[in-house]
Amino acid sequence: MRVLIGCEESQAVCIAFRERGHEAYSCDILPCSGGHPEWHIQDDVLKHLNGGWDIGIFFPPCIYLTVTGARWMYKKDGSVNTERKNNQNNAIRFVKDLFYSKIEKVSIENPIGILSTAWQKPTQIIQPYYFGDEAQKTTCLWLKNLPLLYHNDKPNLFDSNVTHVNNGGTVQTSTGKTFGKWYWETSKGKGSERQIRRSKTFPGIAKAMAEQWG
Repeated sequence: MRVLIGCEESQAVCIAFRERGHEAYSCDILPCSGGHPEWHIQDDVLKHLNGGWDIGIFFPPCIYLTVTGARWMYKKDGSVNTERKNNQNNAIRFVKDLFYSKIEKVSIENPIGILSTAWQKPTQIIQPYYFGDEAQKTTCLWLKNLPLLYHNDKPNLFDSNVTHVNNGGTVQTSTGKTFGKWYWETSKGKGSERQIRRSKTFPGIAKAMAEQWG
C-alpha cells in the first residue's frame, strides 16, 4: 500500500509501515529526524494529497487546537485575541482539508481540544500505555474508513479501564502540582523544542497503526 504520513518529522509511523513492506512517506515542512530522508517529503502536506495514496495518517500541529492553549484566546481585558482566533480557524480548516481529502482511509491524531466541539467528537481516544509505552498522553483519533486500534484484542474507546500496563507514573512539583512523568520530562527547553519532542509518535502506537491498518 501507499501510505502518506503527514506532519511527521520523526518518521516513527513511516518506518513502522516500511518495516512491513509498504511504500510509506513522511511529509513535513521540517526536515526528518528519523534517518531516512529518502522516505521524506519536506513540503506542505496539502500539496501532496492527490498522490494516489491508500492511507493518510496525519498529525496536525496542535498549538492552536489543544485545551492547554485556550488560555491565550482572550486578552487581559477579556476581548478575543483576533490573531489567535484566526490561527485557530486556519488550524481547524487544515484538519478538515486532510480528513475530507480524496484519500479513502484517513486518521487524524490530536490531543483533547477544540476539534471535539468545533468539528466533531473523536472516533477513539487512546493512551500510549495501552500499547506498551510507559507514558500517559490522552490521544484522540478521528478515523475515516479505518478500524479502531486494538490492544490485547480489546478496542479502547473513551473511558477504557486499563490496569495491567504501566502508565509511566507521575511527578509532583514543589508547589504540589502533579504531572505525568513523560510530560514533565519533555517540559525542558524552548517552546519549539518541547513541541517537537511532544509531537513524536510513541513506538507502540506507530507499530499498532502499521500492523492493524497495514
